[in-house]
Amino acid sequence: MRISELVPPAVKADFPEVNPGDTVKVHVRIIEGDKERIQVFQGVVLRKRSGTDGGNFTVRRLSYGVGVERIFPFASPLIAKIEVTRRGRVRRAKLYYLRGLSGKAARIKEEKETAA
Repeated sequence: MRISELVPPAVKADFPEVNPGDTVKVHVRIIEGDKERIQVFQGVVLRKRSGTDGGNFTVRRLSYGVGVERIFPFASPLIAKIEVTRRGRVRRAKLYYLRGLSGKAARIKEEKETAA
């Protein structure tokens, strides 16, 4: 018996395709006591992992000059929405080298939209 047969797919189908190099806005539900609010975390996708649990992706942003990375599971009920603001054109699957770059050196080329 396989794990995929035992565990139902928990990934929401309404999320867009997210790839490394993309700039995304992740709308996260924050629960503080009995109140709930939405917080937006915008940054560049460094990596995407897939697995039986639905996988996850890592987003990096600069906040007041300090790099902040968050790992979001695709199956998380706390993710309200994912917006892809920019499609990046990269040649690597894992963009860990961006951690050592800053300013203009950390820019990623934008992928041009192809007319279909």
